[in-house]
Amino acid sequence: MVARLVIAAPSSGAGKTTVATGLMAAFAGRGLAVSPHKVGPDYIDPGYHALATGRPGRNLDAYMCGTELIAPLFLHGARGCDLAVVEGVMGLYDGAAGQGELASTAQVAKLLRAPVVLVVDASSQSRSVAALVHGFASWDPEVRLGGVILNKVATDRHEVLLREALEESGVPVLGVLRRAPAVATPSRHLGLVPVAERQAQAVDAVAAQAEQVRAGCDLDALMALARSAPALREEPWDAASSLWAGVPQGGTGGHNATTGLQTANALWVSGVEERLHAGGPVVPTRPALRDDCPPRRVAVAGGAAFTFSYAEHAELLSAAGAEVVTFDPLRDEVLPEGTRGLVIGGGFPEVYGEELSANVPLRKAVAQLAASGAPVAAECAGLLYLARSLDGRPMCGVLDADARMSERLTLGYRDAVAVNDSVLAAAGTRMRGHEFHRTVIEPGAGELAAWGLRQPERRVEGFVQGGVHASYVHTHWAGAPLAAARFVEHCGA
Repeated sequence: MVARLVIAAPSSGAGKTTVATGLMAAFAGRGLAVSPHKVGPDYIDPGYHALATGRPGRNLDAYMCGTELIAPLFLHGARGCDLAVVEGVMGLYDGAAGQGELASTAQVAKLLRAPVVLVVDASSQSRSVAALVHGFASWDPEVRLGGVILNKVATDRHEVLLREALEESGVPVLGVLRRAPAVATPSRHLGLVPVAERQAQAVDAVAAQAEQVRAGCDLDALMALARSAPALREEPWDAASSLWAGVPQGGTGGHNATTGLQTANALWVSGVEERLHAGGPVVPTRPALRDDCPPRRVAVAGGAAFTFSYAEHAELLSAAGAEVVTFDPLRDEVLPEGTRGLVIGGGFPEVYGEELSANVPLRKAVAQLAASGAPVAAECAGLLYLARSLDGRPMCGVLDADARMSERLTLGYRDAVAVNDSVLAAAGTRMRGHEFHRTVIEPGAGELAAWGLRQPERRVEGFVQGGVHASYVHTHWAGAPLAAARFVEHCGA
């Protein structure tokens, strides 16, 4: 059994990340093996969680991976640990827009049968805190609210008023934290600044968060609450087993769904929408990988400019027969020797545009690899890096498109269907993903588009070009493991 807590809040901005990260670091400081988790698609918070615990931060996203995978993915990440701390997303009951409780912190807590600790921003209130906590505790009787941590408390007198108000609620106060600028983490246009961009300062911030939690929270009571969670019946997720579960043996199959962008738009009306409303996903057949194949080296972009990745992606690539090697486009002038495939995930190339553009040898190497037909999977930041230019600065020039910063935030979950065969999916394959960016790329789709999207408006998006699949849509391959297997198969023997 894994002792576990879910750290939630009434809304964003209450201090979930500060408290969750501080708790992780404080318990790790006691010599416990702590497993860090984050509800939802966020890539940045898990970086701070990893810094606090020394273990990979892992996401639990019921929208992209499905509710049935939440407990198995949790158990996979928490294997061998003494305690798991799960940081929630937004407010406790906020989930995918228009989808009820789907992908909410409350839903994940119920799937994990885990007690919830509510972090309340107590600034500018006293007795009203009892009404707020009562509402959250009683809204869904299946959610077990095990305690409250009061954050941003001003004075001793303020704390007394808050505790008196909560005495009648029946929800224990497990911690009181004063306002502390030292524990704050700087933000910018897409949220917190990632750990990779401020390593030394991040270490200091996490240490300060741990000290604040140790001083203000009852760690023994929190651990007792975590240990009250019952055993889970599910089995831990396994990358190798998930690759082929229920998938027939054979080739990758599929068919070309479009012959051009105009056809792709027409297909949206005549075919893609039908696929999105069909009873289930179109499942490609199992790639015919041989056990005697040598490892296929897949280079994965990392470093400060490309910090967005899910730990399960590398695990799935490895399970499918790849040798995963990380490189830094800000520093490395060549791709790793023997690279047969390239994965460029999300991050902040707009922040490092000048440095990325100045690395001409690597830009040429990426362009040459793409021109050779080798598989290249690029998401969001990777899409921008493959473009002809970003904010006027030359990029790799793989795609006949230009990118620039925008004032408009594009944010939300996406239902997607592959409108062309690619190295990630056969045409007709349905996947779920997430968009989060303040850039635009023109044109928004190539002659062969990557995805047909249903919301917020019906449109085609992204590029399929030779072995390149480039898109703004982030996907979680644990929810579509054949994407990894298909990608590795295209790396060749």
